[in-house]
Amino acid sequence: MKNLILASTSTLHGSDYLDYLLPELQSLFKNCETVLFIPYARPSGISHEEYTQKTALTFAKININIKGIHEFENPVQAIQNAEGIFTGGGNTFLLVSQLYYHKIMITLKETLEKGIPYLGTSAGSNIAGLSMQTTNDMPIVYPPSFQTLGLIPFNLNVHFIDTDLSSTHMGETRETRINEFLQFNNFPVLGLKEGSWLEIKNNKIILKGNLTAKLFRKNYDAVEITANSELSFIQ
Repeated sequence: MKNLILASTSTLHGSDYLDYLLPELQSLFKNCETVLFIPYARPSGISHEEYTQKTALTFAKININIKGIHEFENPVQAIQNAEGIFTGGGNTFLLVSQLYYHKIMITLKETLEKGIPYLGTSAGSNIAGLSMQTTNDMPIVYPPSFQTLGLIPFNLNVHFIDTDLSSTHMGETRETRINEFLQFNNFPVLGLKEGSWLEIKNNKIILKGNLTAKLFRKNYDAVEITANSELSFIQ
């Protein structure tokens, strides 16, 4: 019964916040008057209120209201009663820490498995995987667990960038870091590039956008996944 959009990013170069996704969001939230916004991953320098206001301005373009979860006395009930839910980007360590602090990780999982429409961008997409261990973020806080929602049977690495073979930079590439993860963990990782997203309806997972994604699995070579591919084979 899942009904999710998991996007690599909220903003593409040269466009406004969420603009490239607005047609998809109109469809995703077509039966919603109000969407519950979870701003816990908040980007540096802005408050929950400012982040929520920024999101509300964008959703007003498609005639949907936004209400931040921090405005509710009981966040568990806020999730249970939500018509639709959006978790924005920022720092995944902070987001996961806050979801556990407010005791809503399990509630969020159970609610989304019932088919409540959900949008995740960046950190909000990371938490849909089996764990948050393939995030690019710095561990600015220490969550009680790396385990996340497990709405898809693999991990995401959002903002994925292919290795630039012409670069003189000698530091680790994104691919190197993901392969380090796979030395100690057995579940797959999908590198999701900017401008791409996953559309999940029931048990069907489709890569959307105009770019490829890269699938990493332990003891296998990385595989390039083309846009509009169905990904339910990933286990």
